[in-house]
Amino acid sequence: MPQKLKTCRGAAKRFTVLKSGKIKRKKAYHSHLLSHKTVKQKRNQRQGGFIDPSDAKQIKRLLPYA
Repeated sequence: MPQKLKTCRGAAKRFTVLKSGKIKRKKAYHSHLLSHKTVKQKRNQRQGGFIDPSDAKQIKRLLPYA
């Protein structure tokens, strides 16, 4: 019998695959040491980002069932 593929749990917690096929991610530098960062920086970090298409193939390999 063929073996099932395992999902990389670290990647599953960090990325979500949308219906369009794009991969959504959270922006960095928004977890701690926020007191010295400007309001503009923190506001922009709230919105998620998307993975670059050149990295998408590698991320999709880590998430076989997404």
